[in-house]
Amino acid sequence: MPVVPLFLNILWIVFGGLGMAVGWLIAAVVMAITIIGLPWARAAFNIAAYTLLPFGQRAVDREAVTGRGDIGTGVLGLIGNVIWLVLAGWWLAIGHLIAALALAITIVGIPFAWAHLKLAGIALWPIGKVIVPA
Repeated sequence: MPVVPLFLNILWIVFGGLGMAVGWLIAAVVMAITIIGLPWARAAFNIAAYTLLPFGQRAVDREAVTGRGDIGTGVLGLIGNVIWLVLAGWWLAIGHLIAALALAITIVGIPFAWAHLKLAGIALWPIGKVIVPA
């Protein structure tokens, strides 16, 4: 990892990124416990890792990376995202929005606020996303 993203990721963890990553992990564990929620748990674990170290990576549609559709990028992915939104997505997005507002107050916190806003969007619709190097 280059020096600047490494430095930003360390600051990110110190200034609240760790807390949101834990929130994603809790959502993933709750989904995994239900057995039925395993597809959502997998997506939540992937996004938790991204939430822990967001700089130097980005989330993109899996179909754009692979060049073909699959179960998570089609109609079942849409249904899965709607279910996720109702069960866990909204409260994770609210957490990211609150953190973004708190960080945006300072000039130094603006890059971190922007990262939280990107993560809030992913929190609402995570199925069918894949994390790739930036």
